[in-house]
Amino acid sequence: MGNVLIQLISVPLIFIGFVTGKVIELRHLRRLALREAALRDVGICNLRKIPVELSERESFLVTGSAVIATDHFKVFAAGLRGLFGGEMKTYRSLMSRARREAVVRMLEQARQLNAGSVWNVRLETSTIQGKRRPGGIEVFVYGTAVKR
Repeated sequence: MGNVLIQLISVPLIFIGFVTGKVIELRHLRRLALREAALRDVGICNLRKIPVELSERESFLVTGSAVIATDHFKVFAAGLRGLFGGEMKTYRSLMSRARREAVVRMLEQARQLNAGSVWNVRLETSTIQGKRRPGGIEVFVYGTAVKR
């Protein structure tokens, strides 16, 4: 009787967790798209050398970082995918959100400093693993901002 009750309660809780996680993720993606659109005037490039015409302007280091946590449903889905092989789409969406958020934060910092572009952009990633808990993905991005 006790096991049946636990199963009856756990299925709706898993469903609620899945729906809530999806809603939060979609909300974040909408806000991210708006922030990215507002920053389109700040150029971004991964080339190491700044063009000669920009090299005499004031430049400085700008950074951005983001840590996006995973949830139990994504861990469960990735575990199933690990059994059968293939691309882990749930983790791909986490990486994409973390990367985009970190880049937006870096560009927002560049805009505050009146920079027109950011050069030599580099990304660093790491995973955060929790004991018996879902972890997260961290992205750190940095570059050289050049004033307008």
